[in-house]
Amino acid sequence: MTTFNDKIVLITGATSGIGEAAAHAFAREGATVIVNGRRAEKGAAVVAAIQAAGGKAEFLQGDVSDEGTIAGIVDIVVAKYGRLDIAFNNAGVEGKMGDRTADQTQADYDENIGVNIGGVFWAMKHEIRAMLAHGGGSIVNTASIFSQIGMPGMALYTASKHAVLGLTRAASIEYAKDGIRINAVSPGGVETEMFERAAGPLEQNSEGRQFFTNFHPMGRISQPEEQAEAVLFLASEKASFVNGANLAVDSGWSIS
Repeated sequence: MTTFNDKIVLITGATSGIGEAAAHAFAREGATVIVNGRRAEKGAAVVAAIQAAGGKAEFLQGDVSDEGTIAGIVDIVVAKYGRLDIAFNNAGVEGKMGDRTADQTQADYDENIGVNIGGVFWAMKHEIRAMLAHGGGSIVNTASIFSQIGMPGMALYTASKHAVLGLTRAASIEYAKDGIRINAVSPGGVETEMFERAAGPLEQNSEGRQFFTNFHPMGRISQPEEQAEAVLFLASEKASFVNGANLAVDSGWSIS
């Protein structure tokens, strides 16, 4: 029997990067995966790839920064499958990078806070509601190396990821006795679309890419699949006594 056989898993931000890798990994382990994201074409492609490999998945489009949207998605999942066992709240944006704090705009603030904090908060609210009604579950939130350190030119992103960690910790204590475990994973650099926007494409070996790579004691950027394995561990019964934790998957950057 596979680790997540017959489990119902919702992943936000699952159309690329870590979310996409996690969707494939959960499906390989027997889960039914609900892929969420804003890009319908990408979502359909992820689902098609999972199904072609023999897995079970469907796509539900929506912007999780809107409470009504994520509430509706959770309701659809519960109505169709009877419950929600696991949620991986991965949707996020990097926002504008490079500007110092005094140069940030209202639009910059709204984007970072709305998606990175609001998306996690509203998702957790309604995922927890569903899990309370069906005996518990497990939630994993994507924080970041920048939930633990600061980086010039990334004030809003850094603040938003610190907040994700705070939400994770507070909620984990609130619902520990209800059979709901809530944890976070904090990636370092990852080969994703977001990282390419921040540091440049892999093939260019840009100065920005080398700048970020040099922070990693292992001397490289991680792959999305490496981050996904950490998510699966936290979501699984192998982590049955792990609650309120932040798992750094950054090659040691956060302690170097």
